[in-house]
Amino acid sequence: MSKTYQVVGIGNAIVDVLTQSDDSFLDLMGIEKGIMQLVERERGEMLYGAMSNRTQAPGGSVANTLAGLGNMGLTTGFIGRVHDDALGQFYAKEMHSGGTAFVNPPVAGGELPTSRSMIFVSPDGERSMNTYLGISAELGPEDVSEDVAGQAELLFLEGYLYDKDKGKAAFERAAKVCQDNGGKAGIALSDPFCVDRHREDFRRLVRDLDYVIGNEHEWKSLYQVESLDEALALAAKESGLVVCTRSGDEVILLQGAEKVTVPVNRVVPVDATGAGDQFAAGFLYGVATGQSLEVSGRMGCIAAAEVISHFGARPENDIKQLFAKAGLV
Repeated sequence: MSKTYQVVGIGNAIVDVLTQSDDSFLDLMGIEKGIMQLVERERGEMLYGAMSNRTQAPGGSVANTLAGLGNMGLTTGFIGRVHDDALGQFYAKEMHSGGTAFVNPPVAGGELPTSRSMIFVSPDGERSMNTYLGISAELGPEDVSEDVAGQAELLFLEGYLYDKDKGKAAFERAAKVCQDNGGKAGIALSDPFCVDRHREDFRRLVRDLDYVIGNEHEWKSLYQVESLDEALALAAKESGLVVCTRSGDEVILLQGAEKVTVPVNRVVPVDATGAGDQFAAGFLYGVATGQSLEVSGRMGCIAAAEVISHFGARPENDIKQLFAKAGLV
């Protein structure tokens, strides 16, 4: 019996607010270049006010992945939490218009505003993200409907949710409901700092979930080793499917005794925002449609290359046409 959703994501519902800025502006504002920093409400409002020519888009790592999957024509749903304010209404509307069911309505009377990430994009394409988590960090198990998680062929989880106990509980409920109903659940490790904070939990998830996507820094952090080969060998013993991206170098995929490396076409990024999220979209499209490991990996690389060729974290071109051009569909 086919399920309602080919892919359901669970993660932070964050409005991305983007502007272009040079390094001197970052120094002036005390913004650390190239990383994601969490900020409190007051600093978030100050940075928001300092942005000129800002554009906004629904963001959050897993939500960006779902937007990519929607572009490729899959049926998708998103479990997230927004406030019933202007940004929250914008977020829910944009997700729906992009083809993803935003399954939880905006929360009326919530104390915290909708989450937002102020993203300063440097001339070299590096993104410096300053994220105010707001209401999305209050996501809890009560936000996970069995009708959604249980109706997912694939469930994709965001590591950042582990920063709060409620998010962790939501996440674990969604994974259990999905797997109990015959679906496959996996996670993106999110970033090395996130791995450092939740190493033991993430080690357990690698064993319990069906697939795990991370970059080389995250895998080495997870196993606290200097060698990527050593980290991936340990991961492969524990996980059914290990995916490792390497910022412009070939992608490594491990499943049982099978090891596949996929070359990457290097492109100069206009904006690196969303590269990992869209790699995940292309890869999950391959998994959802029954492609081989190699083809799934190549699909991920094509989707990532498209998104870094323009401003913003979501695809602007028809990704399936790019797959067809590469002879993959």
